[in-house]
Amino acid sequence: MAWVPTLYFCKGLPYVILMTVSLVLYKQMGLTNAETTFYTAWLHLPWVLKPMWQPFVAQKGMLRWWILGSEILTGAALAGVALTLPAPFCLQASLALFWLAAFSCAVHNYAADELFLRTQGPRHTPVYWTRTVFYRLATFAAQGILVMMAGNLQVVYRGSMGYSWSLVLYGVAGLSVLLWIYHGLSVPAEKRRSIYRITSKRSIAQTIGEAADTTRLFFRKPAVATATLFMLLYRLPEGLLSKVSVLFLIDASHRGGLGLSPQEYGLVAGTVAVAGLSLGGVLGAMAMVRGGLRRWLWPMAAAMSLPNIVYLYLSHALPGNLMSIALCLFVEQLGYGFGFVAYMMFIKRYVSGYLKAPHLTLAKSLMALSMMLPGMLSGWAQTMTGYRDYFLLVVLSGIATIIVTWMASREIKKSSRRKTK
Repeated sequence: MAWVPTLYFCKGLPYVILMTVSLVLYKQMGLTNAETTFYTAWLHLPWVLKPMWQPFVAQKGMLRWWILGSEILTGAALAGVALTLPAPFCLQASLALFWLAAFSCAVHNYAADELFLRTQGPRHTPVYWTRTVFYRLATFAAQGILVMMAGNLQVVYRGSMGYSWSLVLYGVAGLSVLLWIYHGLSVPAEKRRSIYRITSKRSIAQTIGEAADTTRLFFRKPAVATATLFMLLYRLPEGLLSKVSVLFLIDASHRGGLGLSPQEYGLVAGTVAVAGLSLGGVLGAMAMVRGGLRRWLWPMAAAMSLPNIVYLYLSHALPGNLMSIALCLFVEQLGYGFGFVAYMMFIKRYVSGYLKAPHLTLAKSLMALSMMLPGMLSGWAQTMTGYRDYFLLVVLSGIATIIVTWMASREIKKSSRRKTK
């Protein structure tokens, strides 16, 4: 399975560019915080709509072709963004092409995971963990190396933002083409059967009907209100923070930001913070194996919300020491990585059953919605309040996390009692 590492690197690289690097790009291109967060939040939409297109991607024998098609389409879309950035109509064109890249990236993400599951060996093989490692390496490459490269090119070309980012994205598009060629030679066809089969117009209609029935059954499950609220609100602080935190780090000091250069941002957010996120995920997985969700739900909920205080501190202190900033980001991402494990474990527990796969898709759609909606409004709210008051609002939004965690904890206890009986 030599194709697994590069496949998951190719899965992570465009996703991080779309969700994080695009914020730096548009901020440097002169958009306001409200515009930047509103436009980029829409890039979550293909993941929100995943239940609508997943049955068509999951057809037997088609996953390899979806992977190859989405890879070349993503590369072409990013090349298109690079081509249009120096143009007067760069905003409209780049947003349209970024959305096209987002849709092909969402398809690729699903097809890659599904192909891996249909061709993998035992779950705890080195190959299984390799995909996580290379996905994190893609995060480091996009959020760290690419942003630092753009900053260095801006020095070389004397502050030419559009041209510098164009060169970076041309490089990513070229890498996408090389990976596409390699995957065309190495990625196998799947072995297991798909739960969806489309052979005619009639069966297409049947598939749509089955998807609708699956959705109805999902919302008729026991404790669906608790589960839905948990999926939407557990990550509310992170939904409010994820985009504005990037803008805060690079915004000028006279606007209340830290004024980091792209090189400094790439170092602290693309390396140190990613290391904290990865370590938090590992520690969370180890804790979950030893104690289970019932024991670790509350500690992980606290880890998800409390470290957000570091941004409140940063907005007041405005430290000039890069090590202090890096330490704060490490702590915040360590807590998020640790707390996110409980979120995923609750979802997997809730969707268990004979419809686990399609119900997990619906749950992940709600996950994407939980980031999209707060993200759309976050820049506007920050503009209205300023960074200091906004980060206070983010900390207070942790109350929603506490409420839904309490609701979920009660439901887990009830479920445990029913099983013991």
